[in-house]
Amino acid sequence: MSNIYLKSYLSTLLLLFLFMSNFIYAEEKQVIKLGMSTALSGPAKQIGEQLYQGSNAYFNKINNNGGINGARVELLVADDGYEPKRAVSNTRHFIYQDKVDALFGAMGTPTSHAITPILERVKTPYLMPYSGADFLHHQPTINVFNIRASYYDEVREQIKYLVEELKHSKIGFLIQADEFGHVVESALIKSLASYNLKPIQVARYRRNSNDIDSALKQLKSSNVTAIALVGTYKPLAEFINKAYQLNFSPDYTSVSFVSSQDLFDRIKQPSKLMVTEVVPNPKECDAYWCREFIKDMLLAKIDEPNRLHFEGYLNAMVFSSAVKRCSLPLQRRCLILQLNRVFREDKKVNSLFVNKTDQNKRIIYRSVF
Repeated sequence: MSNIYLKSYLSTLLLLFLFMSNFIYAEEKQVIKLGMSTALSGPAKQIGEQLYQGSNAYFNKINNNGGINGARVELLVADDGYEPKRAVSNTRHFIYQDKVDALFGAMGTPTSHAITPILERVKTPYLMPYSGADFLHHQPTINVFNIRASYYDEVREQIKYLVEELKHSKIGFLIQADEFGHVVESALIKSLASYNLKPIQVARYRRNSNDIDSALKQLKSSNVTAIALVGTYKPLAEFINKAYQLNFSPDYTSVSFVSSQDLFDRIKQPSKLMVTEVVPNPKECDAYWCREFIKDMLLAKIDEPNRLHFEGYLNAMVFSSAVKRCSLPLQRRCLILQLNRVFREDKKVNSLFVNKTDQNKRIIYRSVF
């Protein structure tokens, strides 16, 4: 082969290589990767499973209709059992091995607290965590975006309910002994102080356990008439059922993290319990996204859709709406900017979360057993 033909041949090969490389690169960029570390095992697994199902149903709908600006959303999920060490391991894998565009829908305050040092370094967006912890809401040190109200917002509604509406002054706390418990306990103390009250008794139990007997004994002997509960559905149901059997029937409240439906399903005794919620009951709501959610759950073959499914679904919907406004490959700055704009400007989204009389406050809903 002459030099002129060889040069022409090599030039053609080079152009073909560059074309194929650009084509492959472009194809790879048509996937938006999200990493979700949540509880898929252990005593809080119902929470993680239902959040994932709600989000996945919406993303499947989007992907089946061509994706977001032509990009498919890949929701990677890993089980942390609601344990901080496992959440750290999952997060490292998502960031350094999977190269995710963002962390999405992670579950829990202790898990979020454990991975904060990582996120302070890498600045990977931490989107829609299932936590109302103060460090995620007020002057956060990480690149976070929240949909749900803070625990202080929820607790303020609970204390108003107990003190103003039910006229209680002897209020005790049952607290999960970890960062989650500490954050909500601090909010409860602050809210009580606004009425010149202090907790009569604070009892604690270990996370991911049903070991509530000692706490029950402490609270029963303190003569409290109401208890603010902080924990997950299994130990709290255990506490309420055992308390009734011991002729101890205070009024109860809980923050939304508990998963009200899973808690209510496990209470076997007559009890008075109010759970604060951050999204409406989709079965009783006539808003646009409530109606869309019910239709999409039928298509996804989720027979008993609840608030957890709905929150996961809304997380995915708001994320998708924001990404549509950004060019690909997805840039962190655009994503966070557009998430805030969607939440602030989209009336169909805004109406579910933002107080009409005070734009700086979130709507707090209630569930009653």
